[in-house]
Amino acid sequence: MIRHLKAACAGALAFVAVACASMGDGTDLFATGISDFARTGDANWTFANGVAQADEGSGPSLLVSKEDYKDFELTLEVYVSVEHNSGVFIRCAERANITATNCYEINIFDKRPDQSGRTGGAPDYFVPLAQVDAGGKWTSIVIRAQGAHIFASFNGATTIDSDGPLMSNGPIALQWGAGEVKFRNVRVKRL
Repeated sequence: MIRHLKAACAGALAFVAVACASMGDGTDLFATGISDFARTGDANWTFANGVAQADEGSGPSLLVSKEDYKDFELTLEVYVSVEHNSGVFIRCAERANITATNCYEINIFDKRPDQSGRTGGAPDYFVPLAQVDAGGKWTSIVIRAQGAHIFASFNGATTIDSDGPLMSNGPIALQWGAGEVKFRNVRVKRL
């Protein structure tokens, strides 16, 4: 009996260790709320219980990291309502003018009219390798930028795995564009 209990405890400790390791290292970008982000646009961003969220504004609005990142792995979770438009911008060339043409926008927009830049892709750069939908649920995202190589996965499905032409350094920006958008567990690890 004691031997079985010890084995069960050892198994549980191993599981906890693996679970904690999979949470990732790196910096929690929400450790102090959203105060370490500059804001663009007028969306009604709020922060409570580890979640940054917005659900209205007159146009796209961003939370922009105050630091720049070159080679990194970003992990986060996003919740978007069924009707939504959001994204994660990386390696932005102009901090004051963040667009999908001077950054990679890892899109979160299931019903984008041009589906070649839908959820999981990067409009004008990478067509998503897999069709994933984010609406109405929490979605885990991994984005890795190392040298010219960009990788993205949504709930474990690889959507980008290719080299790209954009600059190799810049801020990270989280977008509200339409609907209800929530971000949590946003962590970045420099590579």
